[in-house]
Amino acid sequence: MTRFRIATVFTVTALAAVTLAPAVSAAPRGLDWGPCPSGSPPGYDCAEIEVPLSYQDPDGPRITLALGRLPATDQKHKRGTIFTNPGGPGNPGRFSRFQTPSLHRQFDIVGFDPRGVGASTPVRCFTSDAETEPLKRILGTFPITAEQETRHFADVREVAASCGRNAGPLLNHLSTANVARDLDRLRAAVGDPRLRYYGLSYGTYLGEVYANLFPRRVGALALDAVNDPIAWATGHRPEDANVPFSARLGGFRDADRALQAFLDACAADTRCAFREPGTDLRAKYDALLDRLEATPGPITYQEVIRRTHNALTDERNSPALAEFLQTATKPVATKAIATPFDSALGGGGTLCADTTNPRDPAAWPKAARAADRESRGFGSYDAYLSLPCAFWPAVDPARHTGPWNRPTAPILLLANGKGDPETPYAGAVRTERILGNARLLTLDAWGHGAANRSACVDAALDAYLTFGRLPARGTVCAPDHAPFDAR
Repeated sequence: MTRFRIATVFTVTALAAVTLAPAVSAAPRGLDWGPCPSGSPPGYDCAEIEVPLSYQDPDGPRITLALGRLPATDQKHKRGTIFTNPGGPGNPGRFSRFQTPSLHRQFDIVGFDPRGVGASTPVRCFTSDAETEPLKRILGTFPITAEQETRHFADVREVAASCGRNAGPLLNHLSTANVARDLDRLRAAVGDPRLRYYGLSYGTYLGEVYANLFPRRVGALALDAVNDPIAWATGHRPEDANVPFSARLGGFRDADRALQAFLDACAADTRCAFREPGTDLRAKYDALLDRLEATPGPITYQEVIRRTHNALTDERNSPALAEFLQTATKPVATKAIATPFDSALGGGGTLCADTTNPRDPAAWPKAARAADRESRGFGSYDAYLSLPCAFWPAVDPARHTGPWNRPTAPILLLANGKGDPETPYAGAVRTERILGNARLLTLDAWGHGAANRSACVDAALDAYLTFGRLPARGTVCAPDHAPFDAR
């Protein structure tokens, strides 16, 4: 399953300019499904659809969206379509990995590459390999010294400038509100009167925006790893406008809780490579960071934070994380250590188009230091993810900033783990109250996303997306496996 990453707000694609299709009729049309490109996953059909570049000018220039469909295995008794979004923003989504055997049997499962991403009309920020060099330097890292901060800011500024020079008009139309309008076009194109949808992480924000733009077209929205829409868009208080959005989301707090849960599980399990009888594992971890902060080696402080954070998105990564941390405690460790949990590049101007952020770049180091006092390393990791928004050269007038409480006849199903390093549990609890009609299902585990980790959660998703049945209020599900269990 693709996990939510805000690794960068830039989509890196072929080095070319964006070409927009000429205006044609704005009326939605059906989809012409056919074979997918060579190398696509087996079992899928593919299609494309044109949508307006700007819904404020629906008869103006057009862009193309790429879709993938996993057909229901029982077409004779098919109930309809479930649309999906895997998170990001910036993650390609046309080949959806979300399914359960029951849902696959009864529904076509349709994913799409959002505007600006993948095989849809892409945002292209670079016209030469040389222009990508600043991006390569900033990916997956953050500054911890004054010298690093100066270089990092300069590189981020240059990448944003490259997008402003090269991306063209699409850069001004990447807000989630426009993606939600695209999604409604897709719903109409498959002939469904109401939307059935599963969204993960950023995909929950897309679902929240859709529910408030099109409340009467909601059929069933299952939102897994929940983003607080107010914290995302504007913040809950006027002073939140002075806090970078990636810091005000507060994911670093649950990242720290997830780390402690991992260390507790490690201390109690002889299969954990980082375990050391009689040793406080949090102190051992902090000692590792102390050494790397004072004397960077082949493995850096930032790399340990990044890899640890990414591993904590899934309890199944626990054995690999333990091995990595144990190896990193040895001064002779090299950067060639392989782990299966490095984050994919993601992004897109959607982040900066959607969110209120400070005008002064100095707000980011300030926020990073404050967040680090609550969650060492993870605070800076989160805060600096949105630094490009300080220099972002475009705005989207279609951005949605509320209301968030428009009632929907179907209750929305929210799901969140208690220790999610990217979408904190407290935000999911708030969102249950913020939305017009929602219910929260809790997974008693750390990690990012609840689906495919608990038979209890999957059964609830099946019942909800198929029949609209909801779990009892306050339901808490247990994970199917302990962190160090063999899979």
